[in-house]
Amino acid sequence: MADTKKEPKSTALVSDIPFPTAESYGKDPAAIPGTDILKDTVPLNDAYDFVKMKKRLAKKLDPKRYEHSMGVAYTAAALAMAYGEDMIKAYTAGVLHDCAKCLNDEERDECCKKYDVELTQIERDHPFLIHAKLGAVLAKEKYGVEDPEILSAIRWHTTGRPDMTMLEAIIFSADFIEPNRKPLICLPKIRSIIFSDIDMALCLILEQTLVHLEHKGQAIDEYSMQAAEYYRKKINER
Repeated sequence: MADTKKEPKSTALVSDIPFPTAESYGKDPAAIPGTDILKDTVPLNDAYDFVKMKKRLAKKLDPKRYEHSMGVAYTAAALAMAYGEDMIKAYTAGVLHDCAKCLNDEERDECCKKYDVELTQIERDHPFLIHAKLGAVLAKEKYGVEDPEILSAIRWHTTGRPDMTMLEAIIFSADFIEPNRKPLICLPKIRSIIFSDIDMALCLILEQTLVHLEHKGQAIDEYSMQAAEYYRKKINER
């Protein structure tokens, strides 16, 4: 007869595990393995006044859009951890990526004129595309963000572009996969691979975007087409 006796479950607590302490390394925290990567980091709330930033943002977005922005921010921060990108930059870009999304037509046109935002013909024909380019401007002018990498990630979060920086890729993809997004057939697959293969995830997101726009009979921005071709080729050349 087979032995069916069950092994007793462990009652050990995480707090019982003897993790290394500073004392273990001669009271020198710098000697603890892995702490060298922390030497240049800045605490999240010391980088920007996020409480003030989010209060202002909440007044500019409708509740659903604000919730989406928070979802993108935390998803982007998680992706930044996975890919060794600056978590604060990813979180900041995620918070502000749609800061121009809920402007009405008059406000949008006024801001574009005030800040000399140059628009392409497809942006004029499809104004929903403008919020990314304008959002990068407002992030700087209204929210005090000067970092060009953050501003560029906001700028390209809607259309994408060929050979995106890691931060741009993170914000672009976080916008698509964050938990509040409506379920799409492709989402489980993309979410399952994005933390290990962001290039493949980008390829799938861009191809899904093109199919969606074609199905709706909407014009496709040239940068989206170029980005899709770039990442398709990159995957095929592996």
